[in-house]
Amino acid sequence: MRRVMVASATGVLLVAAGGYAAADVYDVVPGVLTRDTAAPAPTATPTGSPPPWALPASADPGDLLTSDGADAPVPTADGLAEAVASASDDPALERDLGVSIRDGVTGEQLYGLDADIPRVPASTAKLLAATAVADTLDLDARIPTTVLVAPGARDLVLVVAGDTLLDPGAGDEDAVAGRAGLADLAAQVADALGERTDVRLRLDLSFAPGPLVPPTWNPNDVRDGFAGPVAMTGLATQRAAVGDPAAADPPAEVARAFVARLADEGVTARLRFRDTWTRPAPDAATEVGRVESATVAALLDRALDLSDNALTESLVRRAAATAGRDTSDPRSTPRFVRDRLEADAVPVDGMVLHDASGLSPDQAVSPATLSAVLVRAVTGESDPLRLVIADLPVSGLTGTLAGRFEDDEDVLGVPRAKTGTLRAGSSLAGTTVTTDGRPLVVVVQSEGFPRTFEGTARAREALDAVVAAVTRCGCR
Repeated sequence: MRRVMVASATGVLLVAAGGYAAADVYDVVPGVLTRDTAAPAPTATPTGSPPPWALPASADPGDLLTSDGADAPVPTADGLAEAVASASDDPALERDLGVSIRDGVTGEQLYGLDADIPRVPASTAKLLAATAVADTLDLDARIPTTVLVAPGARDLVLVVAGDTLLDPGAGDEDAVAGRAGLADLAAQVADALGERTDVRLRLDLSFAPGPLVPPTWNPNDVRDGFAGPVAMTGLATQRAAVGDPAAADPPAEVARAFVARLADEGVTARLRFRDTWTRPAPDAATEVGRVESATVAALLDRALDLSDNALTESLVRRAAATAGRDTSDPRSTPRFVRDRLEADAVPVDGMVLHDASGLSPDQAVSPATLSAVLVRAVTGESDPLRLVIADLPVSGLTGTLAGRFEDDEDVLGVPRAKTGTLRAGSSLAGTTVTTDGRPLVVVVQSEGFPRTFEGTARAREALDAVVAAVTRCGCR
């Protein structure tokens, strides 16, 4: 059996007062903590011969699977403690460091340092969200956006179900953002209407309703583009970016774009009032058009790779609604995530969740909880989650880890992970492989750094150093 290895990554952005004081970002803002363009694969040659499990700099990150490592020596608690201590020489780490290291073969915790103490998860909370989604939804399924018409009615009903990455024009079957296109949908509808060129249009927003901005979020984060509104439909061209906020009402933007695409097909559609959009489409309605998103797995991968808060929230909302939850209550999604973790026997003592994405303040998750989630993936206990974890960023090569571990050339390509960084705390949660070939799950968290730009940068470097030290040691 082959097992996926994951490690930890953090993209950091610090902004002025008011919004998301530090965020997981990639290629968003130039500067010391981000890159203007995607980082190329590292070309530096590590000191000495690379270990047999190390990824060559030219390798395809998609091939990053390792053998299970069951015959490799198991690190000892004393050896791991020494490695962690040797790396964590920043005084801020001495004030508050939480570590959970588990065997990637057996799942046994090999070393813990205050591992049961909950700390700020930031975007590593998205790993908990991924668990809930992978437990509930078919990851190979695609999310439809359809148009229905009732017999003898003048109304078209645009039914949305969770694809927030619609292209306002033609879709691209090879894309994740923009696979489904409104121009394609309009062409199907026009063909089905035949000679009818004058219709009314409304949306059906009855599936998985909820607030556009979760009440526990700081609205400034949406205003400043660190997160977008949480809706069950939206345009790929209007996603939030730093300094360029998303459209305030994604469903309305989709409706207007679809009206324009129908006009391109010679169909005049008049939008009905917004208060009609909460009603489900009539049971007797006939489908006259359909486009479908990328797979749920691809959407979830994108949410994790880009630390997309709104996309994560919408996927969890879809999963909760599929499981029969009332998503109109904003507390339903964090409760749903917690329930799924408890059903999977993941320890949740002390855990506090206010959302599914990690954006809300005053949340807390322990290293033990995060490492238990990852163990379910790497040991094969959850095949769907395993597939999700397999696509996490690779150190020095992809996603938010492309610019990380640059001072640790001998471990580039080995750790994989989800990052979590807020001004209040920093985390790394993922997997790595020791120099002896033993796969490990590694989670490190700290809240001890100054809540400044420099402090956030130091936290990232310090946590990287801990993961690198564990990776390069046999720890026997």
